[in-house]
Amino acid sequence: MSAVITPPTRHRVIQRHSSTDLAAEITEARATWLEHGLCTLPADRDTAESAVAQLYRWCGYPEPEFVWTTSPPAAVELITAEGLTASVSLSRDSASRRIADRISRARERVTGERPGQRVPVLDLRAARELRVAPYAAAEMTIQESLDIGIDPRAIIHTAVQNSLRTSLFGGIAATIRTKMRPLNGVVAWYGQQEAHRVAICDALWRCGVARASASDHATVEIQATLATSTGWWWPFDDVCVLAERPIAIHTEPTPAGLHDERRLHHPDRRAVEFVDGTGVYVVHGTVVPDWVIDDPSPERIARERNVEVRRTAIERIGWDTYIDAAGLRLVDQSPDPGNPGGALQLYSTPPEWRTNEKILLAVNGSRERDGRRRRYGLQIPGWISTAVDAAGWTYGLRGADYAGLLRRT
Repeated sequence: MSAVITPPTRHRVIQRHSSTDLAAEITEARATWLEHGLCTLPADRDTAESAVAQLYRWCGYPEPEFVWTTSPPAAVELITAEGLTASVSLSRDSASRRIADRISRARERVTGERPGQRVPVLDLRAARELRVAPYAAAEMTIQESLDIGIDPRAIIHTAVQNSLRTSLFGGIAATIRTKMRPLNGVVAWYGQQEAHRVAICDALWRCGVARASASDHATVEIQATLATSTGWWWPFDDVCVLAERPIAIHTEPTPAGLHDERRLHHPDRRAVEFVDGTGVYVVHGTVVPDWVIDDPSPERIARERNVEVRRTAIERIGWDTYIDAAGLRLVDQSPDPGNPGGALQLYSTPPEWRTNEKILLAVNGSRERDGRRRRYGLQIPGWISTAVDAAGWTYGLRGADYAGLLRRT
């Protein structure tokens, strides 16, 4: 599959767009590149190799030898075993550095950004507006942002670039990295998980608020092709190592996300998996070790130092079961004044946790999709002695103030 992005010659005057048309263009660009970022089809090796070879030629290097691996972790093992890192130096001229410079500079010219900046370089007044606008756009839908006059460029940065960066680069790519040893000084490109870098250019062109030289457009088009044809890749002077895409990616909508942000999640299997069996368990965005899914137990939970992993493991076996199995001591309990019919229970933590904190067990104020109310536990400072005070602390209230609530959510 090769990339198709709006060519810069199709400039449209932004004033001629209705806000509905602009919202549709921005939404379509984001949806298109999110789909590419989540693709689990086998890599299009011929297309990817052709795109990389073109980058090498543009940078004055001959076409490299291509080596394909089954996953990014497998690629890192190969790079290490072959000693490819020994010839890498970011301080000298190299294929890797030239490619990085060409891609980043082309994208900066298209988007108007400079390194370290998140908004286009404009006149002082426009720059001030665009520094504030992304924060406002983050709290509104695309249509709402356009209707109150926020600059489309700021909306695109928030609703397209930032959304996809969160879902793909900061979510999936970062999760995959947890299974890999670091390669110091080596430039890695993330293929489909860098779709946010291409999507912003596409969205700006779609809305007619960016122009590009033929050279810059061709460079962005090459990165778009790589984002739609391959997983991760590592360019060296005479060899390029590429990795296959995942065979499975499972996600769910990010809670309260306004711009279709996604987070990794699967309750029973790896949320990301490669053909060689490499994979990562992720539950509601939390990366967890295999035992949390396969065999959670009070003993393993007691040894776990990561609070989120521990909470996920407890919720998997159920709080009631865990409390009985771990022998937690009930410190205090009370009807929940903010949740009629619900109860608050305050427990001491197991000695193995090596903390004097307590656990507040409460019932969610809203129902799940199946109609039930989920019980959940929260870690509470050890100095709190009553269940109502503990519940109030989670809302930044004193216990007496929390007791006066009509209902919480």
